Amino acid sequence: MATRRPDKNATADTKGAADLRQRILDASEHLLESDGLAGLSMREVARRTGVTHQAPYHHFADRETILAELVTQGFDDLARRLARANDHAGQGDRYAMLTESGHAYVGFAIEHPGIFRIMFRAEVCDVARFPDAQAAGARAYGELQRMVRVLHGGDFSDSLASIYWAQVHGLACLIVDGPLGQALPGLPARRAHVRETMANFARHMLGRPVPERAPSPKAAKRATPR
Repeated sequence: MATRRPDKNATADTKGAADLRQRILDASEHLLESDGLAGLSMREVARRTGVTHQAPYHHFADRETILAELVTQGFDDLARRLARANDHAGQGDRYAMLTESGHAYVGFAIEHPGIFRIMFRAEVCDVARFPDAQAAGARAYGELQRMVRVLHGGDFSDSLASIYWAQVHGLACLIVDGPLGQALPGLPARRAHVRETMANFARHMLGRPVPERAPSPKAAKRATPR
């Protein structure tokens, strides 16, 4: 019996479809970053991708389906970054673990601001309707909880995890859409600020407060009673 050879044309077609699907997602992310959510439409995505207006519908039912896939990929990427940071625990370095986790979380936000803006907005993408997105979000949050359990052991609580989440999420929002982003133009300055901020946060949360700076000679002179 002759061995059936793989159909090269079918393989090429499958690869081409997968590539087109990712190109549609890439174009959608760029649209979110350049034009915001209001600028994302199936027709504009098709135009940016260089395909017919009907082509995106072969891969995504509607705009929300595209957004759901972007959210899923975003949470998957975030979970991987947090997992790598959490691996510092194996080296027994809690401070590195926390600072790297913060840099991973905020780093994702400043590298993918368009996706970050929609990941936590139920009115944009209701993850309850998209199981893959919901599962990816749970994996990312699971890595956050894993970090807090390592850092605090038996003192873990949901409210303690919320403190850590609020720190990194708030910092990310201040940089992506807030005054810190305006004050810190460019990725190098933003990354440096995140590292410094997370180092200070780690010292306070893990029992090693930042030492007070010695007052300048002028300040000391003004403070000296006469």
